[in-house]
Amino acid sequence: MTVLEPRPLTDWPAQERAHIAGVITDIDDTLTEDGQIMPQARAALSALARAGLPVLAVTGRPVGWSLPWLSDNGQTNEPAWPLLGIVAENGAVALSRQPDGRIARLYRADASTRQANHRRLQAALQAVESALPQARRAQDSAGRETDIAIDHSEFHRLNPAQIEQVVTLLRGHGLRVTVSSIHINAWLGEHDKWVGARWAVQAWLHRSLTDELQRWVYVGDSSNDEVMFEHMHHSVGVANVTRFLPRMRHRPKYISDHHRGEGFAQVAQAVLAARSP
Repeated sequence: MTVLEPRPLTDWPAQERAHIAGVITDIDDTLTEDGQIMPQARAALSALARAGLPVLAVTGRPVGWSLPWLSDNGQTNEPAWPLLGIVAENGAVALSRQPDGRIARLYRADASTRQANHRRLQAALQAVESALPQARRAQDSAGRETDIAIDHSEFHRLNPAQIEQVVTLLRGHGLRVTVSSIHINAWLGEHDKWVGARWAVQAWLHRSLTDELQRWVYVGDSSNDEVMFEHMHHSVGVANVTRFLPRMRHRPKYISDHHRGEGFAQVAQAVLAARSP
């Protein structure tokens, strides 16, 4: 299999950008830096919303962490981030803001399945912590409903060999595993970011993402975005994706000049500029 290098974002043809009608994005280190949304990314989200382009976030972050970004910003009745919704926990839970301000939740698995999975996940997590004392569960673990996460770069550091050891242990428990820029995530089920994105577009917009691949762009930064880079016709890695490229079989088609939220803003500007009359 030939692994193609990403091309500069400036190589993305204007005639292709002009047809983009929606944006799907990762969150950590794509919109944010040190867990906080960058002002350039926040401004880009607002610009896309004003242009009528829906933005859907798909993330390995948990439900509890995601909810505040769809809730009131404290000053107006608008959400903290102008998003169509957030697909959390790598495709397991879809969160959307209702007209009355309530946050609706959709789960891929029923309650009894989630409860049984929770027991298996916690047993796997405890096994990892026993086998590798350096491993620390992510600080956002209290907000997780359908998966587990080990911190490798957010507040605690694991070297590449330790990360691989954790991945191997989790897979040995029959879990699906992916590595983001900050966490090692593991869960039970066939869902992932791609499955979650298609599910959310159908649920919220009553449209088929698979049938509209020419009209959507995905923006990400790490290995857990690889499934989206594989399936999306238009994909961009913000510049900090270079850290992960050597280990990726499916890479973004393009790469921005700028890192994190500045890179996302660059993608938004490229899309909006092509739509201008």
